[in-house]
Amino acid sequence: MGLIWLIGKRLLYAVALITAVLVLNFSLLHLAPGDPADVIAGEMGGATAELLAEIRALYGLDKPFLVQLGLYLQRAYQGDLGMSFYYNLPVVDLILQRLPATMLLVFTALSFATVGGTVLGVLAARKPGGFTSSMVTLLSLVGYAAPIFWTGLMLIILFGVVIPIFPISGLYNVAKMATGLSRAVDIAHHLVLPSFTLGVVYLALYSRLTRASMLEVMQADYVRTARAKGARERTVYLRHALRNAILPVVTMAGLQFGSLISGAVLVETVFNWPGLGTLVFESVIARDYPTVLGVLFFSATLVIAANLVTDLVYRMIDPRIRLQD
Repeated sequence: MGLIWLIGKRLLYAVALITAVLVLNFSLLHLAPGDPADVIAGEMGGATAELLAEIRALYGLDKPFLVQLGLYLQRAYQGDLGMSFYYNLPVVDLILQRLPATMLLVFTALSFATVGGTVLGVLAARKPGGFTSSMVTLLSLVGYAAPIFWTGLMLIILFGVVIPIFPISGLYNVAKMATGLSRAVDIAHHLVLPSFTLGVVYLALYSRLTRASMLEVMQADYVRTARAKGARERTVYLRHALRNAILPVVTMAGLQFGSLISGAVLVETVFNWPGLGTLVFESVIARDYPTVLGVLFFSATLVIAANLVTDLVYRMIDPRIRLQD
């Protein structure tokens, strides 16, 4: 009963937060300079006053701001995100077309960062003053300080030009016409550089966080008790220490899910990855307000859902945490 109450309360918060995000995004985009009618008319080859008036009437751009906002909120909560000005397709269809590529990139980078960062953090914590700990600290500082776009460009130069062993653009090789397992291998090959670029910053962060948490947990009474009972060192680290030390990493990974999606915009642009990041970049250039708003709305929903899942997983990992009203 407590779990159902917690989920219900979180869902109410989520609805209120999503509404605030929709209102804020809609207001900011409509306050930005420029007129989407001019862009649409330019694509059609002319920009007469009559044509501009017809375009504004067709897309509802001639209505007052509050009327446009009210209609947009009503349609959004019915699952209708409108029609794209630029692509002339439903925004929902565009998002669903690009979503798998983005989710593949984000979850691959997140898995790489959390697993790799946890492993490096545990290794660094075993001998805090040793060579391994120093190297992990150095690599973490370098990885965290390097901008995502710079890392991507350096990887393209290194592994696309100097040592050409990885593809530097796209989701798969169109010329191969591969299917089945061959296609999956081709996609995985194209995924290496983008996922590493997106995940390396968080790998550095999680390794430092795991190291600090492990050093703190190793001083706890229950760890000393486990050692006094004759438990093997591997058991002490994995069963007693890591289970509690990983809690901050889980929390941070959930909270930074939104940052991963934001970082995917840069990564997808650098590697020409056909996901939501590329879609929103092209839509911003084209003043395609419905598509930009749709991607922002969908991204906000994903982030809120990830935070809810993180909250629940946190309670599953640590049974000491009680459900609160």
